[in-house]
This record gives sequence, structure tokens and C-alpha cells, in this order.
Amino acid sequence: MENRLKVGILFNFNPKWTGGIIYLLNAIRILNFLDDKDKPTVVVLYNPSLKKYVDEIDYPYLELVSHEFPSILKGYFLSVLQNKNIFVHDFVVKHKLDAVFPMHDYPVKSNLDAKLVSWYADLQHMYYPQFFTKRKRIERNERIKLILKNSKDLVVSSQAVKDDFYKFFKVPKKLNIQIYHFVSIIEGLPDMTFDEIRAKYDLPEHYYMISNQFHKHKNHKVVFEAVAELKRKGIEVCIGITGRFPEQPDSPYLQELHDIINKNDLKQSVKFLGLIPRGDQLLLMKYCKAILQPSLFEGWSTVIEDARSLQVPVIAANLNVNIEQLEETGTYFEPHNVGQLVSILENYPDRDYTKLLYDSYEIRMKSAAYELVSVFK
Repeated sequence: MENRLKVGILFNFNPKWTGGIIYLLNAIRILNFLDDKDKPTVVVLYNPSLKKYVDEIDYPYLELVSHEFPSILKGYFLSVLQNKNIFVHDFVVKHKLDAVFPMHDYPVKSNLDAKLVSWYADLQHMYYPQFFTKRKRIERNERIKLILKNSKDLVVSSQAVKDDFYKFFKVPKKLNIQIYHFVSIIEGLPDMTFDEIRAKYDLPEHYYMISNQFHKHKNHKVVFEAVAELKRKGIEVCIGITGRFPEQPDSPYLQELHDIINKNDLKQSVKFLGLIPRGDQLLLMKYCKAILQPSLFEGWSTVIEDARSLQVPVIAANLNVNIEQLEETGTYFEPHNVGQLVSILENYPDRDYTKLLYDSYEIRMKSAAYELVSVFK
């Protein structure tokens, strides 16, 4: 088919940001759910440090282009000097692209015919500035202001994030803010039984899962304190926890969590599994009693999307975005209210594995694929 839409994908995340990597990989893979006539050609411009991720992409109309991206400062300086967006201009011209996504850096207006679609994950720094250095807050705000000034199209992950843009910034009328609801594609589950996977990770028959990175805003603490309170009441629960540990060995947040475990003797109740293969993680989620999402802030939770694709119940902090994502299917608690979470876990029913909690997987995937491709047209 000669007239396929040709979309450039910028794959230049920090390798440690698992959420961003999964987001973009799924954004490409979701296009497999389109009818063949609607599938665009996808040209991925990737940072060499991310090669192992792009090599995993299975998509019929895919081109991979390795590229050494300029530093942020150099890229902005040269863009202003040459009056063209150094980050993408030559890429668009060389590959005759119709659209590019996701644009994080928009230092100058573009005179290209291609549709350059900006993307921003969330405005967490506006709600929890204490979780960011002053330099990082300034950098985020300046980047956002330039996107708002120079971009025509911006994609965000939820209505909650869109509302935040209007709450915290002056959004020009010319800017088209579109919502693309990320969905989780489930593939590559290991060929293991329930007993085999839980034996591998030393988990009991009934367990809950938390799959978040160890940042303070992920709020593991409320869960640990709830588990400790339940133990004092003679109720044993087990939480399997996946996620990359902080690089600094003296992480104050991780120390705070270990203090709760040691003080309350929770070593058998809280199982740190580390950064495990994604297939294993998804299989553990599939069989757990429920997935816990206690986070203080999310733009659109990858973990909740995993749960929806796997038909697993979710107990979540009552953030607007979580309610937008789960609606009436979620069980909610105030993120700082240990007592509320204790009450939920104390009375939480056993799983009915035959019950469909969410729309069918195929319907959700196809709908998301057409939602995404419409952004590029």
C-alpha cells in the first residue's frame, strides 16, 4: 500500500524511566490492532542506549534509525540560532514524515508540513514540588512554556492532566490538547502455572501486588503501615512488591520503609521482588488477589492499565485520575488514611477469576489504536 501515513517516533527516554519506555513501546505495538489498510509506517529514531527495547518491537511496517540526540542545552541553542527545531527537523525531511511523536522539546516554531505532536506525562511538580530539585522544577516549567508557545498539538494521558494544564498555565487557544488513554498490551507471559510462578518468588496462595518504582510519591508507606496494623489484629496478609530499587544505597525513603518492616516484623508479609522480567510481573499480577495503587500522584497509571488488561481488581488511592481510569470498578481509599486501607483489606473478598471486571481486551486495544492514529492525521 503506497499511501500509508508515515509517523516518526522519538525514542529518547532516560533508560531508568520504565513507565516512559513501556508507554512508548505500547504506543507502537498498539498499532498492530488496526486493520492493515490503516496501519501507518513507523520510523523510530532511537537513542542507542535503548536499542534492546526497540529490538523487541514486532510491527510489520517498522524502520529503526539509531541517533545520537544532542544535549538539551545544545539542542535549544542551535535551534534558536538556526531557527529550526534541531531535535527533529532533519529527521522529518529525510524520511518524508507526516507526523512526529512524542515531542518533548519545542524550542522554536516549525515551518515543516509534518504534524509535530508534543507530549507531556503529568504536572506532578506543581502539586509536590518537594519531590523535585529547584533546577528540575525550573527546567520542567520552561520546557512546558515553550511547548505551549510553539506547538500546535499536545497529547496528554488523561482528562485530569488536561485540566491541570488549564489550572496552572495560560494555554493558547491555537493549541489542540488531545487525550490519548494509554492501554497495556499483554504479551510474553511465561508458560508457568500459578503454583510455579508463586514458588519462584516465594509467595503464598493469596497475595496482593504493588508494582511501582521506589519514589516517595508512590506511597508504599501507607500499605506497609496498614499491613502492620492488620498483623496487630491477628490478620496476616502478604504483599509482593516489584520495582527498581533506588541507586543510592542510603535512600531515605527505602530506609523509612525498611524501618516499618523491621519494627513490626513484616519480613514474611512484605516481599521485595526487585526488578523482575515483565512477563513474570504480569503473571504475578494476573493471579494476585488485587493490585494496590497507593500513589499520591499519577498522570495515568500503567499499573492500573495492566490490571485492566489482565482483568484484576484494583484497590487505589482516590485520585481523580484513578477514578477516571477505573470508574466504578475500583475500590478507593484516602492515600494517607491507614485505617481506611486496613478496613478494605480486612474484609476484601477472594478473587472470582471468572468475573470480567472491564471491557474485553480486544475491544479496548482496537479502540485505543484508532484513538492514537487519529492524533497523527
